Amino acid sequence: MEQMDEKVTGLCFVAPPEPFPQNPMPAVHQIGAKWIAVIPFGFSRAQSTKINYNPKGWGQWWGERPEGIETTIKMAQKEQLNVMLKPQVYIPGSWPGGLDFAEEAQWKEWENSYEAYILPFADMAERYELPLFCIGTEFKISVQKREVFWRELIQKIRKRNSGKLVYAANCDEYNLVPFWDALDYIGVDAYFPLSSDQTPSTKSLVKAWKPKLLELRKFYLKKWKPILFTEFGYLSVDGCAGKAWELEKEINSLPVNEQAQANALDALFQTFWKEPFWAGGFLWKWFPNMRGHEGYPAKDYTPQGKISAKVVQNWYKKQ
Repeated sequence: MEQMDEKVTGLCFVAPPEPFPQNPMPAVHQIGAKWIAVIPFGFSRAQSTKINYNPKGWGQWWGERPEGIETTIKMAQKEQLNVMLKPQVYIPGSWPGGLDFAEEAQWKEWENSYEAYILPFADMAERYELPLFCIGTEFKISVQKREVFWRELIQKIRKRNSGKLVYAANCDEYNLVPFWDALDYIGVDAYFPLSSDQTPSTKSLVKAWKPKLLELRKFYLKKWKPILFTEFGYLSVDGCAGKAWELEKEINSLPVNEQAQANALDALFQTFWKEPFWAGGFLWKWFPNMRGHEGYPAKDYTPQGKISAKVVQNWYKKQ
């Protein structure tokens, strides 16, 4: 199944609260994706040293528990789809990039908790022979201050997992990560702000991408590791090619704008598709059977049922 010589055409699966009412994988094939990312969230408080993940179910949706994760993996593999397992920590009201501690003992406590959370997933990825495993997502301060921990964690994962490894860096942190040499891919969550216009044209966005494209190409030539967009995507609202993290806070007051989302996605593919250093990426996000969201996600990142679905399909089916 693994075809790393091709672009990774991926979708980030939203874990459903209950078992799939029907097989969600035919819709993945329909849009042309050959990969899915399965994302079991752990939860933490801002500046807490503990990561909460309950594999037995309380506080975790079905799709995040081992039963749901394994069912999703088996269904994907039966349909000849590749899987990246991407355990991710959610911190309400904050984000992993802000995680920082004053005391060494606090760092140690958090690192022990993180290992306890992520290593069982590395074992699961090995049991199912998954081609790709993500070791962490957007820990901007931690990866700079605690390089030794991350290198030791990578070694522990390597000993128990034979798949390729990636770290998902936020778009403002990828050039700060000190351990790319120990991984197989440079992972970037590619939410680069490009334009604050309500509906920027594809052409204007391709132009806006050029400085970032040059930076990423230069970084690749420095590290000689392919760059994988571990996340990329746009809300379907006015100004969606701007600062996504700010738009998310205002989403209820923003008008729906499917064309802006479609233009932004098309511009990204036009910019990167033919670049040899770009390994592809995972579109954030995809609702299996449209589950995992209250009502129809008209403003969300998903392209489902929107103009941008055809854009994604056109590019994903190029190979």
